[in-house]
Amino acid sequence: MTAPTPESLLKSVFGFDEFKPLQREVIANVLKKRDTLVIMPTGSGKSLCYQLPALIFPGLTVVVSPLIALMKDQVEGLQEAGVPALFLNSSLSFEEYNENMREVQGGKVKLLYVAPETLLTPRLFALLASVQLDCLTIDEAHCISEWGHDFRPEYRLLVEVRQRFPQAVCMALTASATLRVRQDIQTSLRFETSNEFIASFDRPNLLIEVAAKNNPLAQTLEFLGRFKDQSGIIYCFTRKQVDSLAAYLAQKGYSVRPYHAGLEDEERRRNQELFIRDDVQIMVATIAFGMGIDKPNIRFILHYDLPKSLEGYYQEIGRAGRDGLTSVCRLLYNYGDAMKLKYFLDEKEEPERTVSQQHLQAMTRYAESVACRRVPLLAYFGETYTTQNCGMCDNCLEGAKAQVDISVVAQKFLSCVARTGERFGAGHVADVLLGSANEKVLRYGHQGLSTYGIGKELTRKQWMNLGRQLVQKGLLEEEGEYAVLRMTPKAYTFLKNKETLLGVLKEEDKAPQVKVKGELEYDAGLFELLRKERKVLADGENVPPYIIFSDRTLVEMAAYYPMSETSLRQISGVGSVKAGRYGTIFLKVIQTYCQEHKLAEKTRPAATGAAARSTRTSLVREAGAQPGSRTQEVAQAYNDGETIDRLMERYGVNRSTILDHLANYALAGNALRPGEDLLEQSKLRPELQNAALRAFRELGGRQLKPVYERLSGAVNYDELKIMRLVYLSEQE
Repeated sequence: MTAPTPESLLKSVFGFDEFKPLQREVIANVLKKRDTLVIMPTGSGKSLCYQLPALIFPGLTVVVSPLIALMKDQVEGLQEAGVPALFLNSSLSFEEYNENMREVQGGKVKLLYVAPETLLTPRLFALLASVQLDCLTIDEAHCISEWGHDFRPEYRLLVEVRQRFPQAVCMALTASATLRVRQDIQTSLRFETSNEFIASFDRPNLLIEVAAKNNPLAQTLEFLGRFKDQSGIIYCFTRKQVDSLAAYLAQKGYSVRPYHAGLEDEERRRNQELFIRDDVQIMVATIAFGMGIDKPNIRFILHYDLPKSLEGYYQEIGRAGRDGLTSVCRLLYNYGDAMKLKYFLDEKEEPERTVSQQHLQAMTRYAESVACRRVPLLAYFGETYTTQNCGMCDNCLEGAKAQVDISVVAQKFLSCVARTGERFGAGHVADVLLGSANEKVLRYGHQGLSTYGIGKELTRKQWMNLGRQLVQKGLLEEEGEYAVLRMTPKAYTFLKNKETLLGVLKEEDKAPQVKVKGELEYDAGLFELLRKERKVLADGENVPPYIIFSDRTLVEMAAYYPMSETSLRQISGVGSVKAGRYGTIFLKVIQTYCQEHKLAEKTRPAATGAAARSTRTSLVREAGAQPGSRTQEVAQAYNDGETIDRLMERYGVNRSTILDHLANYALAGNALRPGEDLLEQSKLRPELQNAALRAFRELGGRQLKPVYERLSGAVNYDELKIMRLVYLSEQE
């Protein structure tokens, strides 16, 4: 009998056609019995890196995890795929615990999940000494480090297990770790640094947004309106806020539950279980929720309050879209929240206070940035993000905004701050400028001020945004829990000298139009029928629906309409055991639906290397990459005479995205047709157009920043993209 290979097990057991980035290399390293540190973001396939070797090793693989809920989910998923896996933790009865011990001792188990405190007991040491232990896997390895966001002292003791069982290869995995945390893990476990595998921290399927927090309840309702019948998490800073918001949403008819450490254990467990099983759609929670959740179909994360650190924020948004389908992460931000957190952190003792304040400063800079969200987020983990436009964050989708003269409105705002006595936040200043007759304005007699009602040319949101810009420009300072605005010396100089001030007059916040269907166009009616069938099966087997099949698998079924077991087995996520167990049931649903709607089966494209790892068809996501099929498609249409405006209309994207496609095509050495009509896209004066072309001819078109700096910022990046294409179209 031929020995199984990683490739054969990948398809037959797990139902996947090929490995995700780094999985193959990590698995090969572990099979060579080399201790291995793996840093991979959530959703990138960390679990497979130890689950698959466990099926090849002759003995046992032990997986250390601090999360009881996650153990249960992973074991249920493995058992559904036909893998002999069990767990040992405090959730088991005395009889169940002993039975699982006997199964392990009898050599009937390939993967055993345990909590660290369970593993570090004489009873478990004796059990492992009685079997062949081939691999010790430490999940959530950042818990080892005091510099990590979730340090657990018992994790420091795991090196004792390594010493007792030196024949077992050791593997440590985590979704996020800074350089300091990685070094701490390696030192604690005595790893060689050469066996470190670090995947990109980018989660390209996450749309990341930051919105000015001004009416959070209304903003929450607006946001939830984008996700009918979809699963999501809303994070709040305090337990009180969790309870209040959950009650408010329940009153509005939403399927919602609260989760925080103040609830009784049973209620917390029940609420989590309802969410995991799709019986409840929304969980309102503190950060206590989510680390043990392996639910892959979380379609949105809303941060109602500001997180304390970028590392925590990254972990929390990482709970969305684990199935690889598009998911949305929105943060509601105002400076007042940052001041509340600062006040809270100031109560801590050193050195924790300094570290916490540094984390908060990084979080605030991120929230206030006008650059691509991925740049500071990935930089925090030591990764440089080089794509000019990610196409999946609010700042990139909005595009660079032209700087305009905001001197007059800035003078009005600053004058109003002064007239109101520098005792109020931006919201009250905006109300006075707009001539509001609300109770607070009348109580303080501010309807009698000279600045009352002089700002009706802007909306309240625009005034609020202007206030934040004046803080960022150093003309105002925000103080205290309520973000009271105070003038700086720079503000008085500005008012006295009547200087020119440039800024952005932001329009009303608009939600980016993003399809949450994911990578494929699929039949929504069939998808819903398959979801319902999956739910019935899951309830019957007392497991979460995604244990049966993931949303991604159902999306493929609803896209290709497989009519036979052979074609069903080609669907991603359908292994041999699941095909045998559920194939007939799902095929019947598909066949009946297709017969009623006169639909025929479609051929699923064969997986081919990198293209199969990213089957995303979204035009926006391909922008900035090496010329792929869509980039070539856009460029060919342009070369055939299609205009920029027509291409924008055809693909439903902004001008910047089309320009990025054409630039990528040309920079790869392909010819673009002469760009006489490109100049019609530009709003620059002829002398600036010529200056930009001279700079490109001298510096080349690979990067925009050198040209931008050569022109001293006189030409914005949107205009530079147009002029770059004119330059590139001149090249032979």
